[in-house]
Amino acid sequence: MGETALKTNGINFAKASSAALQDQQLRGNFRRAMDGLMSKRAVQFADTAEWNGVRTLGASVRLRALSKLPELLEKLEANCTKNGIQVHWASTTDEANAIVLSIMQRVNAKLVVKGKSMVSEEMHLNAFLEMHGIESLESDLGEYIVQLDEAMPSHIIMPAIHMNTKQIAHLFKQKIKEAEYTEDVAQLTDLARRVLRKKFATADVGISGVNMAVAETGTLCLVENEGNGRMSTTVPPVHIAVMGLEKVVEKLEDVPPVISLLTRSATAQPITTYVNMISSPRKEGEKDGPNEIHLVILDNGRSAIYADEELRNTLRCIRCGACMNHCPVYTKVGGHAYQAPYPGPIGSILMPQVEGLETRGELPHACTMCNACVEICPVKIPIVEIMGRLRSEAVHPGDAVKGAGSHASKAEAMVWKGWSMTYASPLAYQFATALLAKLGNAAPASLPLLKEWTNVRSKPRFANRTLHALAREKGIPDV
Repeated sequence: MGETALKTNGINFAKASSAALQDQQLRGNFRRAMDGLMSKRAVQFADTAEWNGVRTLGASVRLRALSKLPELLEKLEANCTKNGIQVHWASTTDEANAIVLSIMQRVNAKLVVKGKSMVSEEMHLNAFLEMHGIESLESDLGEYIVQLDEAMPSHIIMPAIHMNTKQIAHLFKQKIKEAEYTEDVAQLTDLARRVLRKKFATADVGISGVNMAVAETGTLCLVENEGNGRMSTTVPPVHIAVMGLEKVVEKLEDVPPVISLLTRSATAQPITTYVNMISSPRKEGEKDGPNEIHLVILDNGRSAIYADEELRNTLRCIRCGACMNHCPVYTKVGGHAYQAPYPGPIGSILMPQVEGLETRGELPHACTMCNACVEICPVKIPIVEIMGRLRSEAVHPGDAVKGAGSHASKAEAMVWKGWSMTYASPLAYQFATALLAKLGNAAPASLPLLKEWTNVRSKPRFANRTLHALAREKGIPDV
């Protein structure tokens, strides 16, 4: 299977979300998890003034970094190189995969342990490495669970949030040799830890993501709770970090406010258990750390996003997942319905820009425009505005977004043209509404246009007279 096929085969949000809505176990799992996440996060930001202040600061850090992005990326490369970190640039995921593979083949790597990385999911790196005979093992517990299940993560922070303890217990019993069935969470965690510890000790390469890269110092920042990220980046002799080019920040002092927003928004923690600041390979006299560090900086459509001033705001994202936790659509259907590395509201604006509206054009419509994601976003991304822009791009040919115009319909264009002409003429409006009242109310519920509606509710009934006529009867003057 080629990389393109891995990314685009069988994408159908409408079908997948419909199936998810019928899965009562899935919906129950998500409801319980999301209620807990939302209430715990609210406690962390109980002080409204503090929330507004740190949120404004975090947004300004991201906006300032984006305003200087080309300059900061060059500075990051120079300082990383100065520190001994080898920097590689990749325009596409295929190029990024090829770079990772070349490093592994040079050191004759057969086993890779991976810390959590959304960019590696975007690259479909595990499948790519397996096609080349290299075992790639996820070391984050949630990622390890979904890897055993041969599934994609359903959430960018909690990959296995769609599963309950009983489901995980059955999975471990089925997939882990000599595992005994238990629903004790501590025992399940200990079982996974024992398996992973053996792999850490024998892995040839460790792979991680990057939460932030500091241009000023050439430092890679990673936050995590389980210690697997630190094991992946220090025990194997070679460490490969992969990041999207938007993850750069200007100064070291920019890191604390972003980390504060990230950890409290993502897991409702004031700070994660581990905050890793990596600035160089192992130096002489040091007892641990890799002999080589490679940083792979991925574009994959981000430059095109950056070129548009409105769409550029997509790149502010710090990958906290808060927009998903509060989204009425995501919390009903789960992440797998999106069939994308990035689900939920942020995925609905990022994936169409990265992979193209022709294959991801459904996602901007997976939104009620309720604005919950905007209100909760710690860096103030105008997600709903971007969602509307992408809906428009999908039906209007242009060069701002890949696949623009791919969902254009002549019939739809004619309907909207007729609607415009009708509302532009009082006479045409009165005639059309009177006609619809007569024809619409007489139409049988079995008509194709009404069938889906009447499956779940009564047929809508048109008013017998227009709003203007009703106003005149009430003595209300036209305005």
